[in-house]
Amino acid sequence: MRAVWITKVGPPEVLAVRETADPEPGPGEIRVRVKAAGLSFSDVMARQGLYPDAPKPPCVVGYEIAGVVDKLGPAMTAVTAPAVGTRVMALVRFGGHADVACLPAEQAVEIPDELGFEQAAAIPVNYLTAYHMVVRVATVQPGERVLVHMAAGGVGIAVLQLCGTIHGVVTYGTASAAKHDVLRAEGCTHPIDYRSDDYVRRVRELTGGQGVDVVLDPLGGRDWKKGLSLLRPAGRLVAYGFANLASGERRSLGRLLRQAVGVPLVTPLGLMDRNHTISGVNLGHLWDQATMLREGLQALVSLARAGDITPRIDTVVPFAHAAHAHRRITERRNIGKIVLIP
Repeated sequence: MRAVWITKVGPPEVLAVRETADPEPGPGEIRVRVKAAGLSFSDVMARQGLYPDAPKPPCVVGYEIAGVVDKLGPAMTAVTAPAVGTRVMALVRFGGHADVACLPAEQAVEIPDELGFEQAAAIPVNYLTAYHMVVRVATVQPGERVLVHMAAGGVGIAVLQLCGTIHGVVTYGTASAAKHDVLRAEGCTHPIDYRSDDYVRRVRELTGGQGVDVVLDPLGGRDWKKGLSLLRPAGRLVAYGFANLASGERRSLGRLLRQAVGVPLVTPLGLMDRNHTISGVNLGHLWDQATMLREGLQALVSLARAGDITPRIDTVVPFAHAAHAHRRITERRNIGKIVLIP
């Protein structure tokens, strides 16, 4: 097995490609020959030592893969698992940045003919996170207004595409000006340059001071407080990351403290007074909800078959250049998903 290892906490240079013996599938598992693996912000934070769920280095991370089933675990059959030779995409609890992965059969779904391996690898984390937020948690309704942060990233573009399937939804997406044409092409109604403009002021201006119904925020800290200030009555803020902690290549105690101080203090009474809702989404803490995750993936496969969603791939990077891929995400230069290939 060939994999990208985080050898220790640190900058991208701590990544190394290593060879180990191929794993064997256990009871209830399948083994997949990985053709493509998604790279997520959580993987970058794991390398920086900022992702508490990640295994301790040295380790192999990666939550999502696409490939071909090459072996079934003991007592598994084509009735209880995808048959050998089936193209599948899957969620994995780390270990995805490898050319072989073993995982529970229920976590894999067949890749539709409309998608290649690289596009399929962009769905399990980004699109399932977006689907869970838009459909299940925020339950975005026709005609509502949605603020999407990091709108040109993998999850951001997935959110824009999913909002495009709901009639009359107006979207406001924050991204650097160079990415605005892409945002418009993906259905963003109002791209906002967060570098040159105060997005809070701009959203208020665009909404006539009314604000938005939904804020989807992977930034954290002070931005959560700003998001709450933009909510209309019955508005929902969904927190699904803390990217502000990882704005550099190394951990910074000062940055951690500044962001921690900026986290808003809220109470049930305060939320009740303002008719607001705050929700949290962490796909990595839903592993015991296999039915929920599988239903979401199957819904996304149907949307892909219908042409309603099409993953946008930013770059495809060989394992040997994984450090470049990590750096590209940290510097927020990607537009869409970065995919690693063995």
